[in-house]
Amino acid sequence: MAQLVVIPRKCTSCGQCVAACPFGAIDMPDKAEINAACKMCGICEKTCPEKAIVRLETKAKSVDKQAWRDILVFCEMSEGRLHPVGMELIGKAHELAASTGYQVDALLMGSSCQQAAEELTHYGVRHVYVYDDPALDFFRAEVFAACAEDVIRKVKPSVVLVGATALGRSLAPRLSTRFRTGLTADCTQLELKESSDLVQIRPAFGGNIMAQIVTPYTRPQFATVRYKVMDAPKRREEAGGDILPMKLPKKAVSQVQLVDKHQVPKAANISDADILVVGGRGLKKESDLEMVKELAALLGGEYAVSRPLVEKGWDTNARQIGLSGRTVKPKLIITCGVSGAIQFTACMEAAERIVAINADPNAPIFRVAHVGIVGDVYDIVPRLIADIKREKSQYAGV
Repeated sequence: MAQLVVIPRKCTSCGQCVAACPFGAIDMPDKAEINAACKMCGICEKTCPEKAIVRLETKAKSVDKQAWRDILVFCEMSEGRLHPVGMELIGKAHELAASTGYQVDALLMGSSCQQAAEELTHYGVRHVYVYDDPALDFFRAEVFAACAEDVIRKVKPSVVLVGATALGRSLAPRLSTRFRTGLTADCTQLELKESSDLVQIRPAFGGNIMAQIVTPYTRPQFATVRYKVMDAPKRREEAGGDILPMKLPKKAVSQVQLVDKHQVPKAANISDADILVVGGRGLKKESDLEMVKELAALLGGEYAVSRPLVEKGWDTNARQIGLSGRTVKPKLIITCGVSGAIQFTACMEAAERIVAINADPNAPIFRVAHVGIVGDVYDIVPRLIADIKREKSQYAGV
């Protein structure tokens, strides 16, 4: 690991490094001091006339990788039901374990979760570690993190996979901090080397590159994965594996108390839709989104939007497909005027059938589409709507 340091006896407080730093990472109370904003770009090192800023390379402490084995999947539960992302992670964990001979275990936390634990035994896990207590009836970060930390310290998994849900995004950073190890969020691909190093792949720099991140010097390796990115395994008829009840650790306490609970009406979730029609930048005005909604309704699906329409205020983030929105994997997706930036395509390219409509024949969306229609959405979409209505009326008259 490298870091930039200032040699005080050489520093003349000239301020040239402060002016040159593009990140505001150098303070000058008396002598130059490098703060936490440093990105290790090295500009200050080259700028300093006195050579008072130097780069130090330190060797990271190695970890006994043999002491950390197997893969642990956190399976989220809400109101007695398992979140589907847990099944998807179990499926991916089995794929990863095949190359190393690792076993796959599951972690379940909640109240009255025996039925959910029994369901997990139908997905090929070796052990299901269950923390079943009224204190876990609703999510409290401190309590859930204490339980997860407890089981991780006891079983020492090499890899811990967490769904990138609202709960998972709160839990995973707390765990990686407690173990002083790395965490890669919103992974789209995972690979496990024979050395047991997990290659965590995710879009970076606004989606312009796919970064491959590894944590070779610490264990466990934490990664969160979005819903609908991986494939869930088939449910086995016969149960297998053990359900191991765990005791609530003493430090599983919180000052947060439940005062009252109100059910929020469930809104449409585009991640669960089998058919999606998506409006993009090619739409000229907000009212034009109505034809996208109409086509989606005729097909029995949901409508969605790309990021530019959310930025214009035409719809909410809940309807957005992309890195800053939702990941989807429908049976059919029709994009209308969507250019197909990688931030968008990375979150929908797993769809079974992709139909793209765009006036630009060179639009990136055509690289992932199974069917590409080059043309004006204002001509094609109304014709599709009319054809579907005509077909429906004919069937209705039979």
